[in-house]
Amino acid sequence: MERQTGKRCPWAKTPLEIAYHDGEWGRPLHDEGALFELLELEGFQAGLSWSLILERRAALREAFAGFDPEKLATWGEEDIQKALAAPGVIRNRSKVHCAVTNAQAFLRVREEFGSFDAYLWGWTEGKQLEGGLERMEDTPAQTELSRALSRDLKKRGFKFVGPVIVYSLMQAAGLVNDHLLSCPWHELCGGGTC
Repeated sequence: MERQTGKRCPWAKTPLEIAYHDGEWGRPLHDEGALFELLELEGFQAGLSWSLILERRAALREAFAGFDPEKLATWGEEDIQKALAAPGVIRNRSKVHCAVTNAQAFLRVREEFGSFDAYLWGWTEGKQLEGGLERMEDTPAQTELSRALSRDLKKRGFKFVGPVIVYSLMQAAGLVNDHLLSCPWHELCGGGTC
């Protein structure tokens, strides 16, 4: 998509954040691999800045088999140790173990629903929700929907999927359009058209 001019959402400040905002964030996402990667990146981000995650994204992809859930689901302790030792990885044992656990849960959901995409977007009846935000400070950290989805993901065996992380996933994957109304990407990403 052509780069837009105008006042983008103010959280996008660094070159990596701007590229992510303009090229990915808030766009309705249906690719299985990309959804799993976002789920894991949001989990890795817990307690850290999103800017740090974007800086380490390539290293995380490399260390975690491209975030391929089929590969990660088979990992044992040796693979986990190798990932923990990889350069640029967030060295949090719980988060690394979580990637394996979540890959296994992801595959179970995919088997039950036909795809993780169908499961996730089923929570919004396949439609993008409208945030209608005028100011960043109006952005909720979580919603009733993210709390319900968080509870269901946890029941299905997912880890690091609290309601705040889930809401961040919903924003990133475009289930909710939280681009500010003044941001040129708001209209472009609305209704799943971007």
